[in-house]
Amino acid sequence: MMRATSGLMNEAIEQVVELSADAHIQRRMTVKGSPEFHKLTGAIAAYGKTLAVLTELQEREEFFALIGEGGIPACLQPVC
Repeated sequence: MMRATSGLMNEAIEQVVELSADAHIQRRMTVKGSPEFHKLTGAIAAYGKTLAVLTELQEREEFFALIGEGGIPACLQPVC
């Protein structure tokens, strides 16, 4: 079952990907080594870090939803 936060998370991820793609396109049209080029490089790096955080949160949400539905998966249960 998809939760409302999953939909919002997917939207946020899509928006960050679009912003990153736009920054990549702008950087290709900018003079290499210029202040604008470096500014866009920093923005692209920030978008990458943001995507890493959002995808990690999304994976955790999916994991906890899985645990909530059927208990702890067999692969994570302690071996006796």
